[in-house]
Amino acid sequence: MLVHLSIRDIVLIDRLDIDFSRALSALTGETGAGKSIVLDAFSLALGARGDASLVREGAEQGQVTAAFDISQDHPARRVLAANGLDGEGEMILRRAQLADGRTRAFINDQPVSVQVLREVGRKLVEIHGQHDERALVDSATHRILLDAFAGHLDRVVEIGQLWEGWRAASATVVAERERLAKVFAEADYVRHALEELTALAPKSGEEKTLADRRALLMRAEKVAEDLKDAHETLAGGASPVPSLSALLRRLERRIADAADLVGAPVKALETALTALEEARDGIARALSAADFDPKELERNEERLFALRAAARKYGATVDELPAAAARFASDAEAIDKGAERLAALQEVKKEAEVAYRAAASKLSAARKKAGMALDKAVNAELAPLKLDRAEFQTAIESNPELSGAEGYDRVEFWVRTNPGSRPGPLMKVASGGELARFLLALKVVLADRGSAPTLVFDEIDTAVGGAVSDAIGARLARLGAKVQVLSVTHAPQVAALAANHFLVSKEAAGAKHVVTRMRALDAKQKREEIARMLAGAEVTEEARAAAERLIAGAAR
Repeated sequence: MLVHLSIRDIVLIDRLDIDFSRALSALTGETGAGKSIVLDAFSLALGARGDASLVREGAEQGQVTAAFDISQDHPARRVLAANGLDGEGEMILRRAQLADGRTRAFINDQPVSVQVLREVGRKLVEIHGQHDERALVDSATHRILLDAFAGHLDRVVEIGQLWEGWRAASATVVAERERLAKVFAEADYVRHALEELTALAPKSGEEKTLADRRALLMRAEKVAEDLKDAHETLAGGASPVPSLSALLRRLERRIADAADLVGAPVKALETALTALEEARDGIARALSAADFDPKELERNEERLFALRAAARKYGATVDELPAAAARFASDAEAIDKGAERLAALQEVKKEAEVAYRAAASKLSAARKKAGMALDKAVNAELAPLKLDRAEFQTAIESNPELSGAEGYDRVEFWVRTNPGSRPGPLMKVASGGELARFLLALKVVLADRGSAPTLVFDEIDTAVGGAVSDAIGARLARLGAKVQVLSVTHAPQVAALAANHFLVSKEAAGAKHVVTRMRALDAKQKREEIARMLAGAEVTEEARAAAERLIAGAAR
């Protein structure tokens, strides 16, 4: 509920601070005193459209702050949570209206958009009046109000879950049907690709392994060719070793005749032959160790090039080929089992639809029954409100072809203002005064179900007689027992029934200016204000006595 309202520099209000409590509170005052200014300022804090004309003359900005005490599970806190805002403790809405037309909005001192402020405001306060087009006259809310009246909100949540299940199943069927159509159109290609990739059997990481081995083999091939050439030179037919060996033997036979001449050459030749033989043996061992196999290089390259060709063909990397093979296998399986799988998915969709429609049908029947109960309850409230010739109807249009997350019912509140006339939508058929009383009857029946914790009624007792004012006041008081009610009224009968009474008045502020004030009245001041409302400009003792009787009657 609203616990405090603070207004600064709005139109004729320079400074106003008011505390509120539960039950019914009446706001009274002479015409032009500024009651509408207070409501306009309050609406600004709730997210209403701002206007530079609201700023008091001479001020740079106006500001309105409204503090609310609400439960921890109140829907307004969920709005804050959905927008990443802190919603703990008291909820404080603040709006600054600048003289240049701009506005700034805050919730719990956190800057917010006007849209968020308005959404939260709608969860906290409903404002009803003869010309108000928010709250109950919005047909989009009528189904929610009927469900709240009947206690169907949990069933609506269940319907929403079934609807989402049906939608998801339908989307899966559509997606599978489209996939199968595409797969069937490419069946030959899929099977050929699967056969080719299955035969190729690619493995992740295989390309790098093959490329590294190919580089090693190519280096080994070049070394082996050089070793073969060297071996051929030292051990082949053109080897110098046999000639040098023969020459060494001839010189060795001359050592006895001329040792001083051939000794050194013989020794040098022996060293050279020994070195050549060691070189030949070393080359032979190196050639054997190189172990180069030309066929392995060929096989390696064939595999590597085949993998790369397949990757280009199927628009993938070599490492992605196993995944591509898996997709083709899945598509091939879909071709073979597509009809079977589609039939299974269609069965799931059918079951989801049947479950949804069964629940929606039961909810629709329950709504029609609840609609009759709501009609009976609201119509019982109309006669005391001087609407005894009028009739309230809950019009429910059920169309399974227009199913949705809330079922397939379109709910709208209709009225017939005179016997024999055609009923129609509440907002279009009822006049201003009738509309306000219809709304009051509805709110009395709905009470705290589907209602904001604070209700504001703006002069709904205008142009009605004493008996109707009594009836309006009684119903406002009944509402005030369940939710907080603020009523701007000119009816003394309504003011007498209020648990709290606030007087709005104009006072002089200097020689040329006036300001609007608002103050809570005690019991004596309340009697005097009700007497003024009864008598007019001159309050008489008779008026005071009548006021006393009204207050005493309200207390019974």
